[in-house]
Amino acid sequence: MPDFLHSTPWLIGAGILLLQIIGICHVIHALMTVRTSQGTVAWMVSLIAAPWIAVPLYWVAGRSRFSGYVRARRNDDAELFKIAEDMHKRLRSYEIKPDDAFGRAAEYLGGLPFTHGNELTLLIDGEQTFKAIFKAIAAAEKYLLVNFFIVKNDRVGTRFKDALIERAKAGVKVYFLYDEIGSHRLSRSYLKDMEDAGIQCAYFGSNRFWWSRLQINFRNHRKIVVVDGKIGFIGGINVGDEYLGRDQRFGAWRDTHMSMRGPSVQAIQLVFIEDWNWATDVVPELEWTGTVEPANQVAAIIPTGPADPTDSWQLVVAEAANSARERLWIASPYFVPDGGVLTALLAAAIRGADVRILIPEKADHLLVWLSAFTYFEQIIPFGVKLYRYQRGFLHQKVMLVDDKLACVGTANLDNRSFRLNFEISGFSPDPVFVTEVTRMLETDFEHSEPVQVSEFTERPFWFRAACRAARLMAPVQ
Repeated sequence: MPDFLHSTPWLIGAGILLLQIIGICHVIHALMTVRTSQGTVAWMVSLIAAPWIAVPLYWVAGRSRFSGYVRARRNDDAELFKIAEDMHKRLRSYEIKPDDAFGRAAEYLGGLPFTHGNELTLLIDGEQTFKAIFKAIAAAEKYLLVNFFIVKNDRVGTRFKDALIERAKAGVKVYFLYDEIGSHRLSRSYLKDMEDAGIQCAYFGSNRFWWSRLQINFRNHRKIVVVDGKIGFIGGINVGDEYLGRDQRFGAWRDTHMSMRGPSVQAIQLVFIEDWNWATDVVPELEWTGTVEPANQVAAIIPTGPADPTDSWQLVVAEAANSARERLWIASPYFVPDGGVLTALLAAAIRGADVRILIPEKADHLLVWLSAFTYFEQIIPFGVKLYRYQRGFLHQKVMLVDDKLACVGTANLDNRSFRLNFEISGFSPDPVFVTEVTRMLETDFEHSEPVQVSEFTERPFWFRAACRAARLMAPVQ
């Protein structure tokens, strides 16, 4: 018998031992870095039991900390730090201190103040949103800041590209930032057309080191357009035909965006240049002189993400539930709350607040859609009302706390928004804006059906098992 056959069992044994050692090393890393106990346990068990599968997955989807992102802003000698410091000084003349606990908590977690002198416009669905954005882009004179999670090379994407190119050729500086995973289908020719016109293009990647090339976490889920430092847009809408209801699978697309004028635009700019600085190591020269709008509405920009010292968006939602006395209405395409948010929602409902969660009837991501079913038994009997939107796919991210505060932004009710994605939200206690959001959500609920516990409990065993399994994946999704 050849000698190499005698050595084969030893080689196999050594390979298995090496994999186990590698798995244990990754277990230690997960123990020290993964933010949730559920996620830590899930990774530890997987890495020990099946390291040949779990180790590659850990490099792709593991790790929930984003070191280095805020280093420039925290460095006293850095240009970004000085810009942020100067902007805060300018905003003090417009600053309004919130008179409620939730407002103070949101301001603290976001690090940016509530200011008066703003003008807020609620934009319902894609047609209104793109009309307003294209109009603002066409009027740009100095610069455009653009950041989207998803940009597609379809009809609306081509129109968007052409609008940016037209302004760039007119001498406007255009900074175009996109997420490398969300926009993974964006063609090189699309970007080259813009670069040839003088547009500065960059992708927001977490993969800045050799050991993080496969990392898919830490996505920039923000949607931002800023024109000349005078008008800013944020919300749920990306650049693609489906946001105009042109997708055959989903049909009508229900979404919400908002435009802002006034001091809050300076805050949106700061969020953008932090992201741009991470992607390019460059800080653009922008206009930082705020203007006061006659509408004089109060608003704040609340950015959240994995670079924060804590899970900021999770705390914002939990505090919203803790603060609600009359109602808490939340619209989100994904409903996978963690233990803290779930407890806060239940407590709000038990004390008599009208707690409503609006989610889509259709699924665009199967795992999170299945996970939502497992919460029916936990929340509905205690007074939390869950609704499924019937007129197409619901993608908006909106929150209403009593008659005191409304929020429009990019963050969902799931682990990715709580801990893994960079998000941005606009909050306002302005009575006119709150009333507009209230009426919008009332219409949405009229076009929705209440969810019953039986929709889960009376399903076949295999379906309920699949839902339970999907929920187990929630901490690492």
